[in-house]
Amino acid sequence: MVSVIGIPLDENSSFLRGAAQAPQRIREAFKSDSANSFSENGVDLNNHPDIKDLGDLKLSSMPQAFDQIEKAVAHEVNAGNKVFSFGGDHSITYPIIKGFAKKYPDLQILHIDAHGDLYDSFEGSKFSHACPFARIMEQGLAKRLVQIGIRTFTKHQREQAKKFKVETIEMKDWKDSFQFDFTGPVYISLDLDALDPAFVPGISHYEPGGFSTRQLISVIQNLNCQIVGADIVEYNPNRDVHDMTAMVAAKLYKELLVKLIK
Repeated sequence: MVSVIGIPLDENSSFLRGAAQAPQRIREAFKSDSANSFSENGVDLNNHPDIKDLGDLKLSSMPQAFDQIEKAVAHEVNAGNKVFSFGGDHSITYPIIKGFAKKYPDLQILHIDAHGDLYDSFEGSKFSHACPFARIMEQGLAKRLVQIGIRTFTKHQREQAKKFKVETIEMKDWKDSFQFDFTGPVYISLDLDALDPAFVPGISHYEPGGFSTRQLISVIQNLNCQIVGADIVEYNPNRDVHDMTAMVAAKLYKELLVKLIK
């Protein structure tokens, strides 16, 4: 069973707020009459028996929100379910992974993003959306972190990547023929700004030179590993144009869901 959880938190965003509105907008796009509920390999995901949408969490302000996210995710994981989360900003991935960690001590993460999100602290906050993977790795919550799409590394983030033995394939070095070699449980964390902003205007941080939508769909479709959870984060409806980004998010949601229920 895949449990879908909306996590409407953007309190840790550094530039623009708005991502807290994303979970419901992605659901609306998934159900939009402009598309259908089938994945590209022919699975109808509408009212699928292996998927349950638990709605959005009712969150307090920080730092209590992180505890609430961790407990909600851990409850589903401990019940034997996989968890798919809609953010929210990328800070939510840290408490999500904490919710996975006890059951999956050998968890590996595929992080798809324009940004490394490895800052030790950003603008005075260790829980910024620029910091989740520093928290995850320093606490040993993942055995391995693989990052793709990165195109904004600072000197500090390169040092952090080296410190935590992060395997980073920067966008300048990406080749569509790349094959992943994951063994064991894998969590996928997808920041929509991994895509070029031409494809996703509804994001807070425009970083040109990213993946095309087709490239990213192919990355997902070609994964051959045990995927136990995923998130889609950093959709900002306030910047969207004609719900274009919501529809991209819904498309990626469908392709990731197929991998989770496989």
